[in-house]
Amino acid sequence: MNILILTHRVPFPQNSGYPIVVCNTIRGLVNLGHEVSLVALNAKKNNHHENNEDDIDLLSKINYRAFDIDINVSVFDVAVNLFSKTSFNINRYYEPEFERLLIRELKNTAYDIIQFEGLLVSLYLSAVRKNSKAKLIYRAHNIENQIWERLSQQKSDPFKKSYLKMHAKRIKNYELLQLNNFDGIAVFTEQDKSTLLEYGTKIPIEILPLGINLEHYHPDFSKTDFPSLFFLGSLDWLPNREGIEWFLENFHKELTEGDLRVRFYVAGNDIPERFDDYEVMGKIFIQGEVDDALEFLNSKSIMIVPLLSGGGMRVKIVEGMAMQKCIISTSLGAEGINYENNVNILIANNQDEFYEAIKICIADEAFCKYIGLNARKLTEEQHDVNKVTKNLVSFYETLI
Repeated sequence: MNILILTHRVPFPQNSGYPIVVCNTIRGLVNLGHEVSLVALNAKKNNHHENNEDDIDLLSKINYRAFDIDINVSVFDVAVNLFSKTSFNINRYYEPEFERLLIRELKNTAYDIIQFEGLLVSLYLSAVRKNSKAKLIYRAHNIENQIWERLSQQKSDPFKKSYLKMHAKRIKNYELLQLNNFDGIAVFTEQDKSTLLEYGTKIPIEILPLGINLEHYHPDFSKTDFPSLFFLGSLDWLPNREGIEWFLENFHKELTEGDLRVRFYVAGNDIPERFDDYEVMGKIFIQGEVDDALEFLNSKSIMIVPLLSGGGMRVKIVEGMAMQKCIISTSLGAEGINYENNVNILIANNQDEFYEAIKICIADEAFCKYIGLNARKLTEEQHDVNKVTKNLVSFYETLI
């Protein structure tokens, strides 16, 4: 098949969930012999990024182009948007010139499948539909309005709560208008499928768990510092930032002066400068973006995912499981993963449960290894990208 992938950001470097999902999908499709093109909006102007060997290899096998777009919004734009029926968080990704480029692409090439990676590129759905006979697939990385709704529920400030609820409502209205205009939808979790059905979605919905290339994940316990506690994730995604702030606020004293005698590391891209205030020499380390995420994963022993809002499936949990990490997560963070609590992950949904889980893990290395080994088995059974991609192609075929 000839397949076009549309993304709202350049998936290089693969330093967070969205790029990892996109690139693994493309790799899987290429490995199965399909012709793949990738057209990406480039909001962050990633031209300075030097591609690694894996990126270069992948790019040599696909047709790729990126289009620079400015998504910055002024205070005036935000104020004006208060009187609009749509959310600027979506509208800022619409660029007429990109739409014209896309139309030229569709007129020059006949595609069998066009896959929209997330809600933000659905802005171009109407133009694509008018200019292509391809089957149009929507991959719901999250149920977007749920993220904003859950963020609003965590706020005590009445203005912030009201503001976030307003965006949640507008985004939901937009999602409801778009969903049935596709030919099929791919979701990561049963929960997301149920939500879309409740929204009145009539088109086929397929559950396809997150797939990773297991050949890239080689745990080496001889290089792992035990005990060590860590968080790894992109803080430009609001639920991640909210979750790690909650954890640092609630556990700062326990980690620096209390009974939790373990070093804590925070790593990931787009960490705000104000997070440096949490750093305590020899105890809490705010490292920022790391050169090699898998090397960092391997070097630490206990992973935390204190996610309080959001949806979909957390890529970093699946990667952590593949690296045989002992992971402590909220049930929301582990949503969509067929986990078994205290067997291949530990679930903690409040401060007390996180405290107990951390205390148990830092005192028992054998238990942590037991959790990690079971976690790796789960990824091999359910998250192998080759198996997942074959199911994705089967879904394409049923629609064609």
